[in-house]
Amino acid sequence: HCPWMNNCVGAANLKSFVLFLCYTWIGSALALVIFGCNYFFCREESCEFSGVLVYLVRVMTLLCIGSLLFTSTILSNMMVGIMTGLGTIDRMKQRLQSTTNNSEDPLELEDIFGIGNYLTWLFPIDPIFSDYDDVLRYSMPQRLLREGSDSISEC
Repeated sequence: HCPWMNNCVGAANLKSFVLFLCYTWIGSALALVIFGCNYFFCREESCEFSGVLVYLVRVMTLLCIGSLLFTSTILSNMMVGIMTGLGTIDRMKQRLQSTTNNSEDPLELEDIFGIGNYLTWLFPIDPIFSDYDDVLRYSMPQRLLREGSDSISEC
């Protein structure tokens, strides 16, 4: 469950969550660079900060650093989950049971971002999967009915 999105993260919205984390990380890093450049490298008189602005820049810099660290932690946790094919709870269970048997394969990027053009991976649009039921790991009743009617017609 992600408290930022107030939503559980699963196969259907994993792309949105990863993009949200990447966008937040990029925004925090960009704001930190802008604050740093204005605070440390501006030598003109018009760039001098008054007393209140100095404190605001310091507070915003601390917020950006905190956001950057927090987002980096969650993003690295998601990347480990994608590379191992295991969620956080499954990894905790393995650690608790002292088992290192990783029977799960890494997640395919097409199972996260869809089969569309690679440029669409960067945009927050719903992915198109080659086999939606396989990605979600359950079958929809419509698919079962469709496959059932196909097998009947083959007989």
